Amino acid sequence: PAWPSSPGVKKMLRTVTALCAMAAAAEAFAPGAGVLPKGTVRAATATAPRMAVFPGSFSDAVPFLKQPENLDGSLVGDVGFDPLGFSDIFDVQVLREAELKHGRIAMLATLGLIVQEVYTFPFFDKVDPIPAHDLVVKSGGMSQILLWTSFAEIFGGIALFQTIQGKRAAGDFAFDPLSLSVNDAAKRERYALAEIKHSRLAMLAFSGMVHQYFITKQTVLQQLGDFRPINGFPDVTYY
Repeated sequence: PAWPSSPGVKKMLRTVTALCAMAAAAEAFAPGAGVLPKGTVRAATATAPRMAVFPGSFSDAVPFLKQPENLDGSLVGDVGFDPLGFSDIFDVQVLREAELKHGRIAMLATLGLIVQEVYTFPFFDKVDPIPAHDLVVKSGGMSQILLWTSFAEIFGGIALFQTIQGKRAAGDFAFDPLSLSVNDAAKRERYALAEIKHSRLAMLAFSGMVHQYFITKQTVLQQLGDFRPINGFPDVTYY
């Protein structure tokens, strides 16, 4: 018999042929029962490679770095922060002694930097904290400060040797004139944690205050009352 030759029938035949070709192509990429059974599919999924994970624990402070081996949490305030690996080179007790020493000095310096703005001792000129450093150097006062600091370092060195020998806790000078933690171990630990936290904050704060003055030529309280951006950014010039 003759095939219909109308345009509608030809269009329908072309459509059916295209659908059959697409089905054949899909069949070529689809796993059949005789090609890849279901059990094989499950086994392949179970043994698929996973993303590699480095063994060991990671630091709480820096989650993408490994936990330092010598920072085991025995020290108050230890959160595993040692990105440069100093604890692998130096004694941890020595590092804690240095941290507390610098932190205590920074707490005093931060307080002094702010108090100096609002109060000046009699017989002294009113000078901004940073220029006051140069003034003290020129007047010879810095030599006296370094002299007395050297004596303090000598006694601190003796205490440090006792710490290394295990006879003394790092930074412990038995200084508690107000008896805030006498015969109370829990309170001593709480105060020790507060001290190390405030020490770290004061070191950052004092560094920020000093660099702030270098950039803006403003003291801390002046900056709070009249904020200035960095000179020249954006297009700001004030000195």
